Amino acid sequence: MTEIINLRRLRKEKARHEKEVVAEANRVKHGVSKSAHKRAKAIVEKEGRRLSSKKLVED
Repeated sequence: MTEIINLRRLRKEKARHEKEVVAEANRVKHGVSKSAHKRAKAIVEKEGRRLSSKKLVED
């Protein structure tokens, strides 16, 4: 005996899978990895602290 298939569910699963494939391609194409983003943010903060520590204060 064959298995009964819910066509609506199958169609939705296919659409979800296609969306995920497109999303993954966009992440690779446009995205920055989380570790690279955190590293860049840390460098900017470190440079900001370094520059602010060298400011001349006029009293």
